[in-house]
Amino acid sequence: MDPLQKNHTLSSEFIILGFGDLEELRIFFFVLFLAMHLITLAGHTTIVLITLINTCLQTPMYFFLRNLSTIEICYILVIVPNMLANFLSRNQRIPFLGCALQMHLFIALGGAECFLLAAMAYDRFVAICNPLHYTLIITRALCLQMLVLACISGFALSLTLTTLIFLLPFCQSHEINHFFCDIPAVLFLACSDTRANEIAVFLVCMLILLIPFLLILLSYGFIIAAILRIHSAEGRSKAFSTCAGHLLVSLLHYGCAIFIYIRPKSCYTPEQDKIVSLIYTNVTPMLYPMIYSLRNKEVKGALRRLLESLN
Repeated sequence: MDPLQKNHTLSSEFIILGFGDLEELRIFFFVLFLAMHLITLAGHTTIVLITLINTCLQTPMYFFLRNLSTIEICYILVIVPNMLANFLSRNQRIPFLGCALQMHLFIALGGAECFLLAAMAYDRFVAICNPLHYTLIITRALCLQMLVLACISGFALSLTLTTLIFLLPFCQSHEINHFFCDIPAVLFLACSDTRANEIAVFLVCMLILLIPFLLILLSYGFIIAAILRIHSAEGRSKAFSTCAGHLLVSLLHYGCAIFIYIRPKSCYTPEQDKIVSLIYTNVTPMLYPMIYSLRNKEVKGALRRLLESLN
């Protein structure tokens, strides 16, 4: 084969190595993660349907929750089906543009989720710290504006970052030591100086991860101060219960993401990243419905009434 033709062939696709070192456990992990995937989809789909059908759940908090679950469904569908296919076939190939699209959607949906979690923190801040003016501040129009802004911001920043990464030359190995086209794994393959791109990744991650996370922590600082000023133990418990789920989901989401993306290329370790990414893309999304809403009395009551009506 002509060298130029060979280089062109290599540059037109990547090879996803996935979990090639777990040959004897491939079927076990396929069944395990397929079950987790189905549970996750069922949980988030249930939240979407219940918050759409039940008139008692037509509040800003459940509006944000419904859209968070919708984003989460799209987010895991971008990653998990390919990961499951990788358990069944070694060295799965993905076209260059397909890899770029997967990265773009993954970052865009993850970014939209980050911004939406910050919007939810603001909603809880107003509900706890300024309850008398809650309905005047958190209007339907404002909720829609925050949702649209979260999605546009996520997709715009993702497009910028993905373009910067895939303009790099990949003239060495095209084997991605990961189970999807993640930023550090692809950036690791570039054969030119990537310092400018690493700075761009860091700045975008600052906008997507650190700034919303700091806003969430600031909101909860005011929320905790307001809860401590409530005199009755029952009032404090009720106020805290409306925020605990969101706070735990935020810590899980941002904790894993910050660990993976806000660090220099020299600290990149493929095996460690794959383990954290497995948790980030499979375990935490499965826990979100249980943490955030399926333990909520209003949601459980709505689900029970829905099941009774079906019977």
